[in-house]
Amino acid sequence: MEKRTLPERPGWRDEAEKLGFTFADMGGEPYWDETSAYRFTLREIEEDIEAPATELHALCREAVDRAVQDEFWLTRLDIPRQHWDLIAASWARSEPELYGRMDLAYDGKGPAKLLEYNADTPTSLYESASFQWLWFEQQQAAGVLDPDADQFNSIHEAIVARWTQICADGEDVHFAADPDNPEDYATVETLAWAAREAGLGAHFTPLAQIGVTDEGQFADDQSRVIGTLFKLYPWEDMLRDEFATHLQSSGTRFIEPPWKAILSNKGLLPLLWQMFPGHPNLLPAFFLADVQEALSGGTPAPEVADAFGAARDLLSQGYVTKPIFSREGAGVVLHENGSELARTPDDSYSHHPMIVQGLARLPDFGGFHPVLGAWIVGESCCGLGLREDRSLITHNLSRFKPHFIEG
Repeated sequence: MEKRTLPERPGWRDEAEKLGFTFADMGGEPYWDETSAYRFTLREIEEDIEAPATELHALCREAVDRAVQDEFWLTRLDIPRQHWDLIAASWARSEPELYGRMDLAYDGKGPAKLLEYNADTPTSLYESASFQWLWFEQQQAAGVLDPDADQFNSIHEAIVARWTQICADGEDVHFAADPDNPEDYATVETLAWAAREAGLGAHFTPLAQIGVTDEGQFADDQSRVIGTLFKLYPWEDMLRDEFATHLQSSGTRFIEPPWKAILSNKGLLPLLWQMFPGHPNLLPAFFLADVQEALSGGTPAPEVADAFGAARDLLSQGYVTKPIFSREGAGVVLHENGSELARTPDDSYSHHPMIVQGLARLPDFGGFHPVLGAWIVGESCCGLGLREDRSLITHNLSRFKPHFIEG
C-alpha cells in the first residue's frame, strides 16, 4: 500500500458537473481529490481486504442471530422494546439485505481492523462505484496508469445483480432521501440507476413527503402507495419517528430490512468482541458503562471482567470512545497512553450510550490519514473506496481518494 502523486485529468470538474457530481468540492475544500491515489497489490486486496470483509459480514450476521433472541442485547443496543418483534420477524423471514460499507484501518503491514460497519445508510456510493471507475478508465487510457493495472470495483455490477435477486421482475421500488442533500440524493440515484438496469421501476420521493393513508399504508408525494421502499433514513431514527407505529401494519417492504437496526449500531462492536474475542480483524470493544472505572485502574463489571482483563494491556496503550449512534465522527474521542489524543467538536450524539474500542491508529501518508471503505453487496465484499483526513478522526469534509491495483 502506498500513495502516489498523479496528474489530474484535464477538465474533470466540468465532467463531474455534467454527471451530477455536484459535491466534488465542499466547504471550500476538495472532496474528490485525484492529485494522488492509493496503490495496492492484488494480494493486499484479496487477502487483507476482500476476504476479511466478507468474513466479518458473516460474523455480523451471526451477531444478529444472537441479538434477536436475547432481550439483554436488544436492550443494550437501545432498540425500542415495542419494535423487538418487528426486528425479530424480519430476521426470521430472512429478509435480504442490499449493501453496506465497513470502515477499516489498514496500513499494508498488519491485518485490517474493523472500526465500524455502516450497514444501513452508507453514503460515498456514487464516488466509489462510478466516478472512481471513470477516473481509472480515463487515467489508464491516458497512460497515467499501467495497462495491466486494475481497480477493486465491481460495486455497480454487484448491486444490479443484487436487485435481481431480492426483487421480482418489474417490481416498483420507491427511493426516499433528502433532496436538498446532494450526497444523499447521489446515493439513492446510484441505487435507482442500478435498479432500472435490473429491470425494476424506480421512483424518487422526498423523505419528508411520505405520508400515511387512511388505511395505514405509506404513500409518496403523489399519493401512490409504497410497496417497496429504499430509505436513506437510519433505523435508529425510524423506530422513534412519529410514523413508527405504522411500520409493521403498513405492509411496506423496507430496504434495508428492520434487522439491519442491529448492525447500524456501534453497540455491535462489543457484541462481536464478546462472540469472537481475539479475532484478527476486530478491536477489543466494550460498553463504556461496564469498564469506565476499570479504564482508570478500577474494576470492570463482573460480566466483562475476564474479557477486559485479556484486553487491558492493549486498551492501556490507546482506546476510542464513541456513541452507539453517530455520523461522520461525531462524539468520537481518541485516547493514547493516558492522554486525550483527538476529539470531534460535534457532540450532538453523545447523549447516547457510549462504547470503548481499542485504538487502531490510522497510517500517515503525507499528513493525511486514510480510512478504507470496504463495500459489501449482499453478503460479499466487492469494492473499495478511500477517504482521508488531516485529522485522526474522519469527518464529513474528508477527501475521497481513488485507488488502483498494481503488482
